[in-house]
Amino acid sequence: MRRILVPIDFSDATKKIIEQAIKYAKSLGGEIRLLHVAAPEPEFIGDEVGPQVLRDQKAKRLRDQHKKIQKLAGNIEKEGIKTTPLLVQGVTVDEIIKESKKFNASIIIMGSHGHGAMYNLLMGSVIEGVIRTSKIPVLVIPVKSK
Repeated sequence: MRRILVPIDFSDATKKIIEQAIKYAKSLGGEIRLLHVAAPEPEFIGDEVGPQVLRDQKAKRLRDQHKKIQKLAGNIEKEGIKTTPLLVQGVTVDEIIKESKKFNASIIIMGSHGHGAMYNLLMGSVIEGVIRTSKIPVLVIPVKSK
């Protein structure tokens, strides 16, 4: 059975990426692990009131993201594909690679937002990092943001 790791970011691209992962899983009899990597917990220094407020906001965001990924996984399961949702915190590329190994994934399917060379130069590219680091195939779905 093929194990497909599908990193998502809840952007407009997520729907198209999941559609392609479903097609791939159905054609090869695979299972999907949906992965969302949330930003790592920042280090707080100083103000005692501010950090608790920020931690509460972060916790709410994580709960909301957890609900979203659970719902997406449930929708994929309705298509007859075993799906496991996972939300982790950390450095995106590192967590994708780590999870691909833990899950023993056959392939990583992810989307490219097509930001362009200047954006990638300034901000870096998660896809580029995954392709450089991954020991398994990476299928990149081109997705233009609206």
